[in-house]
Amino acid sequence: MDEPGALVSTAWLAQRLGDTALRLVDASWYLPADRRDPRAEYEFEHLPGAVFFDIDAIADSASELPHMLPSAEEFAACVGALGIGNGSRVVVYDGAGLLSAARVWWMFRVFGHDDVAVLDGGLPKWRAEGRPLESGPPSAAPARFTGRFDAALVRDLARLRANLAEPREQVVDARPPGRFRGTEPEPRPGLRGGHIPGSRNVPHGALLDPAHKTVLPPARLRAIFKDAGVDLARPIVTSCGSGITAAVLALALHRLGHERAAVYDGS
Repeated sequence: MDEPGALVSTAWLAQRLGDTALRLVDASWYLPADRRDPRAEYEFEHLPGAVFFDIDAIADSASELPHMLPSAEEFAACVGALGIGNGSRVVVYDGAGLLSAARVWWMFRVFGHDDVAVLDGGLPKWRAEGRPLESGPPSAAPARFTGRFDAALVRDLARLRANLAEPREQVVDARPPGRFRGTEPEPRPGLRGGHIPGSRNVPHGALLDPAHKTVLPPARLRAIFKDAGVDLARPIVTSCGSGITAAVLALALHRLGHERAAVYDGS
């Protein structure tokens, strides 16, 4: 990308809306308790030319867990149908400012596509600045996408259990403090409270400017991780409730040069 790093500004994107290689992706997703319909909101209003990426649909349909990673072949077929090819420059955003967009950014990287970035501040910042929007269902000519799975960016239950016996990687939990401590309930029924033994807590919201939902400057990010007891020189696995906000931590760590932080899928 011309603008370095995994984040691009609204100004940078506005100057490149006519780029034929650019593919904008609306990755909005919300918890059931929010009672919001991201697809309906997308059809009402989205960035010009953006397609809708349904996190719950582009997933492993055989898993009982929500939005688990699909196979490389399934991912390739789905994003190809959205008009995204291997030569596309992908910019992902969401309606919360920064939430699920980071998950889709991570998914593209997991399947070998590094030319991907997140719009800093997302749809709220874009809208607040009076930049162009459009409505209607998605429309994109299919493209050819070939995915290759990068296992180094993903962790599963077996790897996390092995890490308990022989800790080699730091586990950093993105959930709010009450859920981390088990003093507040999980948003999904039937899940136990608490956290993985030995894990550290860096709530994903602490990494964002509260007014604009943009990612904090690197110096602030570094201080937040350090204050939580995270050693940025050691390997890191990020975790949360299901693998969504864990990717926000992975994005922030990428900005600090920790580009190989893994996400615990399913968390």
